[in-house]
Amino acid sequence: MRPEQQGIEMAVLVSVGRHPITGRARRADQDARGLELALCLEGRLPGSRIGLLHAGPRSEESEAALRGYLGMAADAGTGLNTLTLLEQPEGSDAIPALADHLSAAMPQLVITGTRAELGEGSGLLPYALAERLGWPLVNGLAAVEKVENGVATLLQALPRGQRRRLQVRLPAIICVDAAAPAARQSAFGPARRGELEATPGAAELDHELAGWQVAPARKRPKRLKIIRAASARDRFKAAAAKAEGGSGQVLEGVSSEQGAEAIFTLLHEEGVLRS
Repeated sequence: MRPEQQGIEMAVLVSVGRHPITGRARRADQDARGLELALCLEGRLPGSRIGLLHAGPRSEESEAALRGYLGMAADAGTGLNTLTLLEQPEGSDAIPALADHLSAAMPQLVITGTRAELGEGSGLLPYALAERLGWPLVNGLAAVEKVENGVATLLQALPRGQRRRLQVRLPAIICVDAAAPAARQSAFGPARRGELEATPGAAELDHELAGWQVAPARKRPKRLKIIRAASARDRFKAAAAKAEGGSGQVLEGVSSEQGAEAIFTLLHEEGVLRS
């Protein structure tokens, strides 16, 4: 058997997402991309195994969303029909439970999204988990090219479409985002037939989250009008053109207090500031 064809143990961390339009619970986009990457890697590395892992409270809404991941393996020819749920009370810190489980299971590769769509959504969980386990972490992953002799060759996405090839020794944690391949559709039948294995997880209160005040997001301030043009010539004409209307003011020889007052009044009129 060639070294790069050796199978590996993978753990995909999944979370409950939220649809941006309807607000309904669903599989999280980045976590689904992480599972898609794991399924493709499993097809290239015979003998590999995938484990799905989620830490959090169990409810009817979250269970329906988590089953969406189980439905992705319908046409992959895998035995992925179980998701491990580390059940915790609301407001618990997921990192201790995940770290304890991964320390015992010892997968060679942990795949996760960059940030969650619900809760804090800070993107710090992979970093805190890597620090706790003492494993290396690679973010912005676009692809896993090969795994050979305990070393994974990765393709990392950089700004402006650039890519960087990296090598990391396993075990490691990798984070995927929109640069990774889009996830396949989830089949309803396998999703319903899949099994959620609920086991008690470490229930430690998230003290930082407990001290926060959560409120509905407010509408963002209206932006100042921006002139958009298709060509450089049109942009120059728009910038050089005189402003229409006579409501503008030209302030010369005024004090700093008067200038600040004029700016403050303008921002109020444009709706950027509200009293």
